[in-house]
Amino acid sequence: MKDWPLWEVFIRSQHGLAHKHVGSVHAPDAALALKNARDVYTRRNEGVSIWVVPSAAITASAPDDKAALFEPAQDKIYRHPTFFPVPEEVKHM
Repeated sequence: MKDWPLWEVFIRSQHGLAHKHVGSVHAPDAALALKNARDVYTRRNEGVSIWVVPSAAITASAPDDKAALFEPAQDKIYRHPTFFPVPEEVKHM
């Protein structure tokens, strides 16, 4: 089992719109990773959708790169959601 790849697990809750990372499982393939994730992370019927992603397929930035990645966006106020009036009919934005 220690030779099995690591899979990251994301669950979409019944009242949520986005999947959230909840943990990891080891499994030899995607099908078993999905079953393991279901057994470990949805014991109380709290999810409506599960994603499993091989950990090796995830590329992440380092916390030290925060300034280079995110500060340039501060100069573009038109990208902030407060710049545009949002109609009341628009939900979940």
